[in-house]
Amino acid sequence: MDVRTPLNITLIGAGTIGLSFAALHLSTATPSRPIRLTIHDPRPDLLAYIHATLTFYLPPDPLSAAQPSDPTPSPRPVIDQLFATNALILAPDLPTAVSTADIVQEQGPENLAFKIQTWKAVEEHAPATALFWSSTSGIPASAQSQSMRDPGRLVVVHPYNPPHVMPLLEIVPSPTTAPEVVARTVAFWRGVGRAPVVLRKECTGFVANRLAFALLREAIHLVQEGVASVEDVDAVVQASMGPRWAVAGPFKSYHAGGGGGGLRGFFENIGGTVQGCWEDGGRVEVGGGWEEEVFRQTREAYGVVDVGERDRVTRRVLEVVGEGKGVRQGRGADRKLSVGAARGSSSGPMEMERSSSSTTAQHP
Repeated sequence: MDVRTPLNITLIGAGTIGLSFAALHLSTATPSRPIRLTIHDPRPDLLAYIHATLTFYLPPDPLSAAQPSDPTPSPRPVIDQLFATNALILAPDLPTAVSTADIVQEQGPENLAFKIQTWKAVEEHAPATALFWSSTSGIPASAQSQSMRDPGRLVVVHPYNPPHVMPLLEIVPSPTTAPEVVARTVAFWRGVGRAPVVLRKECTGFVANRLAFALLREAIHLVQEGVASVEDVDAVVQASMGPRWAVAGPFKSYHAGGGGGGLRGFFENIGGTVQGCWEDGGRVEVGGGWEEEVFRQTREAYGVVDVGERDRVTRRVLEVVGEGKGVRQGRGADRKLSVGAARGSSSGPMEMERSSSSTTAQHP
């Protein structure tokens, strides 16, 4: 029987992002690419938390049919089987968690001291060939790696929340990150159907957050100035740029808007209006006094948001966009979970990544 060696992935930190990544990794396992996932987190209720949270991120259990009175099968049996077969492991300490890892992915607190200490310890105990990824929201790899013997091993892999649904991964190397590390990282994520984008230099918040926060700042400004309500602004985005940007980003969209003249033609036609909007743009600051009114309107409009509905609809949008472009979107997270594949098996566990180490890391 062909029993393949699992790819050993260790997650440090099991918060919302950590367990979303856990669901993504487990859902991408196949018989030819089995995965063994180890989680290390100091929280005392980790096992109960995983059962309560990871359950809702995983696809339904394909091994147990739904009863007539319960048309939606629960994925909890899958989690139990993953633990029983050592496809999912809880490590009691960091040295144990990383000792056999092919990939170490950190989702800990957004605290520089914590990350410096963590990566120093990871480097000491992990195999020399392991990939080191930080899913930080904004702390660059160059800062996190300052106590590492070889800072070139670390690269930021920043997701767009939640990563088990959203295909983007921003790959952000430091000036010293080894090109091989970037290439292997890009090859891994492309291999599971995600959309890695390599940033050419480090910057605060990376690209996706900066774009999103720029829009959020102007949205707050418009509400604060009484131009529109919170619900009005959301309605505008959902009925215009939201669907458009799912098909084409801002440059491609406005390039198309310029007709035959492209982006140049667009600015030649309405550049004055664009400049006027930029000059009149919001200058709101966090703590600047707008919070109570905006928070009140948002709370009254939405209460507690059903993120399950958000994720289901988002996944369907991605599927439709992929179908329209002839591209298969988000392969792994939309498949049924195969416990046998997650448990696995001798091609080397990093064969795909290593064989791709000579690949040039470029924007997909």
